[in-house]
Amino acid sequence: MTYTSAIFLGIIQGLTEFIPVSSSGHLVLFRRVFGIEEAPLLLDTLLHAGTLVAAVAALRKDLASMLRRPFQRLTLQLAVATVPAVVAAILLKDPVEEIFATGKFLEWGFLSTAAVLFLSERAFRRRVTVRSTEEATIADASAIGLLQGFAILPAVSRSGLTIAGALFRGWDRSFAARFSFLLSIPAILGAVVFQIPDFAEALRAGGIPGPVLAGSLTAAIVGFLAVTGMVRLIRERSLRGFSVYLAVLGALVFLDRHVIHMFF
Repeated sequence: MTYTSAIFLGIIQGLTEFIPVSSSGHLVLFRRVFGIEEAPLLLDTLLHAGTLVAAVAALRKDLASMLRRPFQRLTLQLAVATVPAVVAAILLKDPVEEIFATGKFLEWGFLSTAAVLFLSERAFRRRVTVRSTEEATIADASAIGLLQGFAILPAVSRSGLTIAGALFRGWDRSFAARFSFLLSIPAILGAVVFQIPDFAEALRAGGIPGPVLAGSLTAAIVGFLAVTGMVRLIRERSLRGFSVYLAVLGALVFLDRHVIHMFF
């Protein structure tokens, strides 16, 4: 793994973890397109750690408020929304890893995310009233959590589905973005925790190579910029641009897999 490859993957991870286009799908895709060797587990773990640092730094005010008042409704909503993803990760770990290895679900993940984003914007624009933060319920959080559970599949965007879920429920756009990114913290933390045994083994084998550190730092910096930028973008603009992008990307992957066979 070279510095260039590690930094490139760090940019992709940091950027796509928080914009609704799927970090997992893009990492699989770009490795195929650019012929980048499969990233070592150590890099994969530290890329996730970098985006975790980015989310914590960008959402530090919300997290500080939750630490001061740990039993507030937002904390309960986040806990409820996290459960489906945990269950999905435990029950589907092996088949999902196989899908990642082959990349065979990639086009359908991109296309399904595109459809959900488009439909959520359409539903939100048809609403007469927008629900405030105080009106968000535990049932809302459960629905958003169920959508997040599907994001264990490659190319299905976790941030895309959770933001879309909040818009379907009529949440205020700013709160929908903040809730989605707060929800990313336990999701990313869980991914890192799952990899700790292999991470420790890799450390014993040879320490942390320079390219791995460079990739992790890149993911943290880019991720921080992505979180702060996306909160503003979702508040002020539609998600339909991301929907169009994913629809085109999914169609191109489908065409390559079934007709051209250049990368798949």
